[in-house]
Amino acid sequence: MDYIIQIIVSFIATACFGIIFNVPIKRVFFCGIVGAMGWIVYYVSIQREIDPVQASFLGAFAVAIAAHVLAKKYKTPMIVFNVSGIIPLVPGGIAYNAMRSAVENDYLVSIQYGFKAFMISGAIAMGLAFAEVLMQLIFKARDSGRSRFQHVRKKHKRLL
Repeated sequence: MDYIIQIIVSFIATACFGIIFNVPIKRVFFCGIVGAMGWIVYYVSIQREIDPVQASFLGAFAVAIAAHVLAKKYKTPMIVFNVSGIIPLVPGGIAYNAMRSAVENDYLVSIQYGFKAFMISGAIAMGLAFAEVLMQLIFKARDSGRSRFQHVRKKHKRLL
């Protein structure tokens, strides 16, 4: 039951941010799906006691993969799905705690929160970038019709 609630709430939050970001109305539903998928990957990772930084990487990776697939399928820019999809993963609460601790003159705690927010933000960026590279390699290999290995093998057969 907990997973269903997590999926529903993350779907609604992501779809609402899609509306705020002026996503075409036909794509808002898919933005919600992408965000819910990224969040559930993050949530399952946290439940399995994976570090929040690594869980954020996995969630962002899932968001970017889904965004790529949907962007190709619906001929929509990938950023439409990416931006709203990463909203549930953004460490806003941690950044808020960093600022609150700084205002309260608790600088050591503020630095800890700030560094954690920085690490999670970097993990989100890396997850998006790694998925981008992976998908480019996959699409390039698929579009070329054969892998590099097959091409080299065919070339060697001609020589024999």
